[in-house]
Amino acid sequence: MTTTEDQSVGMSYLDSWPRRTLRIYLPLGLIVFFLLFPFYWMAVTTFKPDAEMYDYEKYNPFLIAHPTMEHVYKLFFETDYPQWMTNTIIVSISSTFISLFASVCAAYAIERLRYKGSRYVALGIFLAYLVPPSILFIPLAAIVFQLGLFDGNLALILTYPTFLIPFCTWLLMGYFRTIPYELEECALIDGATRLQILTKITLPLALPGLISAGIFAFTLSWNEFIYALTFISSSENKTIPVGAITELVNGDVYHWGALMAAALVGSVPVVILYSFFVEHYVSAMTGAVKE
Repeated sequence: MTTTEDQSVGMSYLDSWPRRTLRIYLPLGLIVFFLLFPFYWMAVTTFKPDAEMYDYEKYNPFLIAHPTMEHVYKLFFETDYPQWMTNTIIVSISSTFISLFASVCAAYAIERLRYKGSRYVALGIFLAYLVPPSILFIPLAAIVFQLGLFDGNLALILTYPTFLIPFCTWLLMGYFRTIPYELEECALIDGATRLQILTKITLPLALPGLISAGIFAFTLSWNEFIYALTFISSSENKTIPVGAITELVNGDVYHWGALMAAALVGSVPVVILYSFFVEHYVSAMTGAVKE
């Protein structure tokens, strides 16, 4: 058995400052740099005038000499960006809730009801996740046209779950599998219904998986491009990924300042979502079921 002295000796290689720098701070610094540099570059390009942006001989490409708000003004007042943001929020939240509801029902039925063939159903759902969206959008486009949903948020809200539900179901199945079945048996003996067991026992214990699936579904809906490009045509109904690319690029002219402003502002809700739910995710993990 490892003693406290053995553990202290084992960590002694980090006592000296050069070793800590080489083994901890330097790798962490490189990771942080590569992760945050794109956001820094977007911010610099957003507030940099066009004259500085294209004249690298006179101006430093990584610094701003004369900050400007003209790109932000162009984005919010000369395009439909506020409406794009509204459409993206509506589509992402609606698709996330629909996907989570269907995924919870499917994952619970597969893992807890113990019916014949449940393993094959689970395998089929996972295989459905492996189908590329670039293949699915062709038949889905015909269905959207036939139902009269083209060029509306409802077209995206109903099609996004086709690739969100399989993964969310597969993820929640793993969390439901860790919950002892004896808890549900005791609840059934006490007269609880399946719905009561799901809402009052299973879901609270599977909160880490529910949060993970929700973050995944929201982020994927927020950044989705192919379906939004195919099913939406009018400018006011577009989402941020499609609107920024199609409206801020005129032929071979790229409005880089406005493009980076659109990307920077569009990433803020996702960053806030991750920052808010990380704490809840960690706290839920500490309260996970212990068998």
